[in-house]
Amino acid sequence: MQKGNIAVQTENIFPIIKRFLYSDHEIFLRELVSNAVDASNKLKALSRRGEAKGEIGDLKIEILIDKDAKTLTIRDQGIGMTEEEVKKYLNQVAFSSAQEFLEKYKDETNIIGNFGLGFYSAFMVASSVEVQTKSWQEGNAAVRWTCEGNPEYTLENIEKDSRGTDVILHIAEDSLEFLENERIEGLLEKYCKFLPVAIQFGTKDETIFEGEGEEQTERTIQVDNIINNPEPAWRKQPADLTDEDYRNFYRELYPQSYDAPLFWIHLNIDYPFNLTGVLYFPKLGNSLELQRNKIQLYSNQVFVTDSVKEIVPEFLTLLHGVIDSPDIPLNVSRSYLQADSNVKRISGFITKKVADKLAELFNKDRADFESKWSDLGIFVKYGMLSDDKFYEKAIKYALVKNLAGEFYPIEEYVEKVKPTQTDKHDKVVLIYTTQPEAQHTQIEACKAYGYEVVVMDQPMIDSPFMQQLEYKLGNLVFVRVDSDTVNNLIQKDEKPELVLNEEEKTKVKDVFTSVVSDPAGRVEVQPLSPQEAPVIITRPEFMRRMKEMQAMQGMGMDGFPDSFQVIVNGNHELVAKKILHESDEAQRSNLAKYLYQLALLNQGMLKGAELAEFTKRSLENL
Repeated sequence: MQKGNIAVQTENIFPIIKRFLYSDHEIFLRELVSNAVDASNKLKALSRRGEAKGEIGDLKIEILIDKDAKTLTIRDQGIGMTEEEVKKYLNQVAFSSAQEFLEKYKDETNIIGNFGLGFYSAFMVASSVEVQTKSWQEGNAAVRWTCEGNPEYTLENIEKDSRGTDVILHIAEDSLEFLENERIEGLLEKYCKFLPVAIQFGTKDETIFEGEGEEQTERTIQVDNIINNPEPAWRKQPADLTDEDYRNFYRELYPQSYDAPLFWIHLNIDYPFNLTGVLYFPKLGNSLELQRNKIQLYSNQVFVTDSVKEIVPEFLTLLHGVIDSPDIPLNVSRSYLQADSNVKRISGFITKKVADKLAELFNKDRADFESKWSDLGIFVKYGMLSDDKFYEKAIKYALVKNLAGEFYPIEEYVEKVKPTQTDKHDKVVLIYTTQPEAQHTQIEACKAYGYEVVVMDQPMIDSPFMQQLEYKLGNLVFVRVDSDTVNNLIQKDEKPELVLNEEEKTKVKDVFTSVVSDPAGRVEVQPLSPQEAPVIITRPEFMRRMKEMQAMQGMGMDGFPDSFQVIVNGNHELVAKKILHESDEAQRSNLAKYLYQLALLNQGMLKGAELAEFTKRSLENL
């Protein structure tokens, strides 16, 4: 048996870095600015400990473009490096100075770097990289390190007045876009917007006013263009923030958003993992898709991604805001989340915080909670469908709305209608409408019996939500106002008696069967109230739901046969007298057909030639 070491060809490392280390070349700027922030924070840490003497001064980071020289410079005034440190940190790929610093000063939690590869991302866009650095330690000469993207480098002493490091990228011909001001400013806005050290990119005009009243004048001056907010809201204590502070931060995150958030949750936990953030509830309306990917994930204030589906349940991606955690496991390029037990724990914690916040709002001010339900409803229902633990909490404040605009938690509403809407199987029947205007006739019929009707007008979410409640609660069933079960399941103490005898009932049924041209229609004569419509179209609840689910999933509508019931009200005057006793067969048939088509029209089922014929005949009878 032989043992040995695998030989690594160091000359191959730079092409690998350039092509495969990062998903996008623009990441180089995030990595280099993050390193500059680390250098600044290290100096702050040394100063706090009394190891760095005197004033440390302004630690802002500068980003400089020189189009003539084709260079992009990242300049910090942080800890700097000695010649030995340059040899140690820049000449050993994947040796992390940040990691070594943290080992020495374990309680310093604001150091960003972890992998030691970030610096080498510079070679994705630069033909050569130059580092000019001077250590904070007195007596050490400044040095210049240069490398052209191969294992060879040069190192020499130079004159440099100030402490800190300049990383100078000589931009390659295929990456000249990174010499454009707009491109760099856009990347700084994207990746560095909330880094904890001020970042300057050029200057900007600022108007100042001098004097008072009529003597007041204004003039424009040049000031540093600081592109980041080093102290974002999520890094502060909730007690130090006002509602307006939270709203202003929302506008800072989403400058294009015109709607203010409904409310927010401030996350702040340090055990068993570190997590801070602010999550906002936006006005969703009926939109499930347009609002996604608005949560920004940070690691020590460094932007990582706005795709957070690995760290929060899918339904929480409808929220907006920021999550910041150094404990989130990222891959070597900080571009992707890795599978880890912390991810599940963080996900569970966020879900609990959201559920508890909603419960708090409901219990504290139910009327205000109800006023927000049109935006909250789709989120809460989606969460209940997606997460069992969220369901267990949310069932207490998930609301239904009746036609009078009154809101009830599900379990409270079930108790309310139980006395009048319990069927022969001891299930509470919850009657709902999807289109209150289109289903007006059926709604009025339900009202006539004293039944309550709730509005469920978000088919994409309400259909599976109703099925979930039926399964989870077990003691209820949802039926639409035009369902056959409205007539068949609900048992009343006093049911109308059919005024027709069996022979007359058969005669009426035969008349209507002859005019129902659709083979899917099945005629039944029932004893309804004389005030109800003479003919009503109903559909089997189960079959209709299956067809709706197929349609939502983009499947064809042929999986379940279409069928409907033609309910003839045997107690209506037009049926019990006019049709039954009409001696002219043609007249009897025409009237039955007219009533049938009127019922079809009411259901939106009268179309094409039949609709044209119905319209023509109606006009002729005027």
